[in-house]
Amino acid sequence: MELATIIAGIFDGHPPFRITAYDGSVAGPVEAPVTVVLRRPEALRRIVTRPGELGLARAYVAGDLDVEGDLDALFSLEVPPPWALIKPEIFGALLRREGPELLRPLPPPSAEARPTGGLHSLSRDRQAISHHYDVSNAFYEQVLGPTMVYSCAVFEDGDPSLERAQLRKVDLVAAKLGLRPGMRLLDVGCGWGTMGLHAAATYGCEVVGVTLSAEQQAYATARAEQLGLADRCSFRFQDFREITDGPFDAISSIGMFEHVGRRSLEEYVVALRDLLRPGGRLLNHAIGRPATLEDRPAPSRLRSAVRQVAEAAGSNRSTRIQTEFMQRYVFPDGELHEVGNLCGHFQQMGFELRHLESLREHYALTLRCWLANLEAHAASARAAAGDERFRVWKLYMTGSAIGFERHHLEIHQALFVRPDHGRSQMALRPNFTASGEAEWFAPLLASAPHLTT
Repeated sequence: MELATIIAGIFDGHPPFRITAYDGSVAGPVEAPVTVVLRRPEALRRIVTRPGELGLARAYVAGDLDVEGDLDALFSLEVPPPWALIKPEIFGALLRREGPELLRPLPPPSAEARPTGGLHSLSRDRQAISHHYDVSNAFYEQVLGPTMVYSCAVFEDGDPSLERAQLRKVDLVAAKLGLRPGMRLLDVGCGWGTMGLHAAATYGCEVVGVTLSAEQQAYATARAEQLGLADRCSFRFQDFREITDGPFDAISSIGMFEHVGRRSLEEYVVALRDLLRPGGRLLNHAIGRPATLEDRPAPSRLRSAVRQVAEAAGSNRSTRIQTEFMQRYVFPDGELHEVGNLCGHFQQMGFELRHLESLREHYALTLRCWLANLEAHAASARAAAGDERFRVWKLYMTGSAIGFERHHLEIHQALFVRPDHGRSQMALRPNFTASGEAEWFAPLLASAPHLTT
């Protein structure tokens, strides 16, 4: 029997996508927006020996299986549960066709993360961060553009520029933190240094940035030297749990909290509280997830209504599809928190929530820009990070964009104050504005070999 026909049998002969296989067989609707290509027998070996999402992910990352067409449509497909892949009749047909070699597992692709040690220990967190960020600075330049900001931008209607949107975001953070000359800013998870450079160049702050990525630390340090800001910006290879030179007047944490697991949540909040002076502000910018029944148990009479709302919203479908894939290939040990629980933890530990803002649609736009960059510079991105990484990033960014568009993912900026005997040191009705312009950025853009979007 032809291979594509056997695979179509998983869907009772009517797959929702086109199938082409290495034996030349084809099945499925010609007009399907997505074609699944089985390039070699290793694809079946990976799927059969590890049924479910992980086997499919390994086959895709290794290039044994490919997806052609509209990747967005992939996340709308109705697929059977993992056990359907090993129904006796399907499994028997595959085994007769492929032989006993079908049952021999293959080693995982080299891009699969294998962190060791206790969950969220210092050593394991360093491994997890290195896996994601120490890919290649040249690769990230191709994806992120010249600002080198790897977090949600802030767009304005009618202005599609990713560069201005990212500069607008760091300036919005600065405005919310009330930065002024002479203030000490701690930037936790400083990335490639853009927030710290902006705080030093535009607001005259003394900046300490910390990261667990060696490549980020070296890149940020070089940028500070290039801009003549090395005397005001110190970028360290350091965990937030190792910082001892507080207090700071303000703390920014942008796109780092996703790496803080439930086990470390309280430790994270307490550590930052103790590093912040009374009256100081902290901004936590983080991806989150919608609340579930487990987050906020509803009275029994309301549970069915809450469940219906969740089902109507898609039940976090795109998030579920990527869970194992994301853990193995993108964000090892990463965890998303519900914003109500997050804010509750901060307030229980002595912080006061002063402002909360959702940027969900902005992150969908940001990811679409990154995807456009990745596609436009596919050859150089592959050369910098390898084909496996390129494939991982294309799939993860597509799924993430859809997740934000469909409200399966959230992102919030939460501004907290460590009260000083009840004094917040904030205006009665603060007005946070951001221009999206930064004079310090112009010479960097002119002199560095970055792309312009």
